[in-house]
Amino acid sequence: TLMRALTGDLPYRGRILLGGTEIAALPPEALALRRGVLPQATSLAFPFTVAEVVRIGCEAGGTRPERLVPAALSAVDLPGFEGKLYQELSGGEQQRVQLARVLAQVWQPVGPAGPNWLLLDEPVSSLDIAHQLTIMELAADYARRGGGAVAVMPDLNLTALFARRIVLMHKGQVLAQGAPDQVLTDDTLSRAYGCTIRVNAAPPQGIWVLPQAAIR
Repeated sequence: TLMRALTGDLPYRGRILLGGTEIAALPPEALALRRGVLPQATSLAFPFTVAEVVRIGCEAGGTRPERLVPAALSAVDLPGFEGKLYQELSGGEQQRVQLARVLAQVWQPVGPAGPNWLLLDEPVSSLDIAHQLTIMELAADYARRGGGAVAVMPDLNLTALFARRIVLMHKGQVLAQGAPDQVLTDDTLSRAYGCTIRVNAAPPQGIWVLPQAAIR
């Protein structure tokens, strides 16, 4: 719900500013040049090719598809997929194609009006561990180069590895916000999820698998 308000898809009370400008005051064309939106789920009714899906982002952002389509697909580890039909891809591949579309829309992290933004709703929900790291690193690199990335993330471990700032929501309210070590604590997470949660404690039985490649 918060993400849909940030993207302008839902009415809201208060203020939502993008580069100091209220988003309600920006026409759709101007918003499209400033932020790309990846929804949690996307369905296509027509047999588009992968290249055609990514070109939608290029058209929205006013960029040149000839150069950006292959570059965006390579960024999400789908080189050479341009001619494949979108409906014939796996769920994880479709999710990466949609991210390539969003990335092509706001390819440059900084534009004439200032930082551009990736707004991502559960961007790694259908991906294996390797591609989860690929996409999270892509978003982190976009932020390092001057843009912004806001993601709805149910995976606490990936969030801890990559986020610079976390806003923890509970029943529609902000429960805590700040750096990962300030927000992801035993007490805060236990209150948020309604069960006992321990941070940095391996379970007493079984094994604990975490991706180590992303740890700085």
